[in-house]
Amino acid sequence: MRTKTVTIAILLCINVIFLAVIIIDTVADARSERQALIDVCTVLSNGGIILDPGSIRTAGAISTMRTARDLESEVLMARAALGDVDMTDQGVISRYESEGRGVAEFSSTGNFEIRIGAGVIMIEGNAVKTVEKLLRSMRIETSVLYEISTPGGEIVIAVCAYNGASIFNCTIEFSFIGDSLEAIAGKYITGVEPAPDGGGVSPPGTVLLGFLASVKRGDVDCSVITEVEAGYHHAASSFGIGAISPAWQINTDTGKYVVDDATGEILSRS
Repeated sequence: MRTKTVTIAILLCINVIFLAVIIIDTVADARSERQALIDVCTVLSNGGIILDPGSIRTAGAISTMRTARDLESEVLMARAALGDVDMTDQGVISRYESEGRGVAEFSSTGNFEIRIGAGVIMIEGNAVKTVEKLLRSMRIETSVLYEISTPGGEIVIAVCAYNGASIFNCTIEFSFIGDSLEAIAGKYITGVEPAPDGGGVSPPGTVLLGFLASVKRGDVDCSVITEVEAGYHHAASSFGIGAISPAWQINTDTGKYVVDDATGEILSRS
């Protein structure tokens, strides 16, 4: 009995030591990552660009994923906005109609537009809460919602996301005139599944040094980076097959730049 107790005690000690080693390694890795970000910020500063390491936002597991057109999702979205609908055309662009309520058109590339009759969807509480309710009904994941006032009403813009990471070029605009939602338009993704050769996201330092090279070449003109965020960029063919790939959005004092993680190519600027 005593031998058994001693054996258990030894095993417990080994487990505690093993756990301590893991914790120490994890802390060391975290310190190393922080130091790497500080070093990159120093290099950027020497190149004339100011960046606070705290402004760099990484995400969880980001890797290339395949996407595919999903007609069931189109119907779900059309019904969420218009109620019962009938498909009146199917092809590269599919059309759904609801008599007296509106029309929805979906492209195989993920772009869509839903035109809604006046008074069909009214603001409940406020525009943002109304949009949040619709997005839940449409089963669309988003990372950010922001509101823009217009002379006749307001626009709520939603940035689509996958597993918490923004898809920078998939945004949806909800346009209100007065208290009535008149249109929903933008781009979204469906049919997501892992890509066989899907690569992960690079360390932020890699993309930032590439961005510095773009500044030095004169492709980009900026002196301050206000935020860096890891996420995705979506591309799809007219056949409805596409992918979301790792990308970075770099916000600067002169605009926003979406950069391809694998190549460093600037995919868009705004």
